[in-house]
Amino acid sequence: MVSQAIGTTSNDARTTQYRATERALWHHYGLAPNEEFIELESPAVRLRVQELGSGEPVLFVHGSGPPGAGSVWAPLVRELEGFRCLVLDLPGDGLSSAIDHAGREYPTLVADAIDGVLTTLGVDRVHVISWSFGGVWALRLALRDPTRISRIVNMGFSPIWPDIRPPASIRLQCTPIGALMLRMPVSPRVVRSLLRNVIGHGASLDAGRIPDEMIDWIVALMRDTNTMRNDFSWLRTLMGWRGARPGLTFEPAEIAAIQQPLLYVYGTADWDGTVDIAKRVMALLPRADVRIVQDGGHVPWLDDPVGIARDVRSFLRA
Repeated sequence: MVSQAIGTTSNDARTTQYRATERALWHHYGLAPNEEFIELESPAVRLRVQELGSGEPVLFVHGSGPPGAGSVWAPLVRELEGFRCLVLDLPGDGLSSAIDHAGREYPTLVADAIDGVLTTLGVDRVHVISWSFGGVWALRLALRDPTRISRIVNMGFSPIWPDIRPPASIRLQCTPIGALMLRMPVSPRVVRSLLRNVIGHGASLDAGRIPDEMIDWIVALMRDTNTMRNDFSWLRTLMGWRGARPGLTFEPAEIAAIQQPLLYVYGTADWDGTVDIAKRVMALLPRADVRIVQDGGHVPWLDDPVGIARDVRSFLRA
């Protein structure tokens, strides 16, 4: 079931402020997406999709933690003319409702959710561009029903690969210290520090490649939505200090069974992993290639949206 945005969200001050900063972000890139809300029964969740452009459909699936919501894709979407861009807010993030992860196998839950989104939007087959933890959503559906996904682009180091321990920054969120982090005040200074010192975008901040509108939107995402609280909740459900629980990561045989062409875009300044790990994982995939972004951080299209879009367009149209 699809409902229009008007009248479907709370009009409280926090939501109003978030929407204002989000509109300013898209406007900075010369874009004004249409918005739809999708009601799914299994899993029971209400998901927001922002849509722009026309052509072959491309589903954008973000990762967790700041800046974990659909509008983070705005710099890349601007450069991808000729595609129907479907920008998803994952459960609990942005303006999508949260989801109950308890009592369901995680691979089935995420595959059902993505399949439900595509079915409701009338999309039989789609390209997927995912980032970080968002890769698990695309790959789980690709394994279960290869006919739904044509090509996959995965950006940023993703601790969903086999035999890779999640970084300490993520494992820390699963401890009592993580709960204290939710109470920290959020400001542009805090967000800039996060981008610089945690996810590797210092060079782009110094060069002015990350606009104030992006910083303001991340502040509003962390302050005015429940994104951070919901992400911490599902991380504690699916991950412990020692690593991910069954279903979140992929076994080597599962990776080898993914037949779709896959492009892995990885930045050398991504603190969550290494180039060697990225190449080792890609060696497990039968039809994969790696695109290294020199000095790129964990969200590499923030560093080079034009160059990455050029490679992504070429890959998707191959």
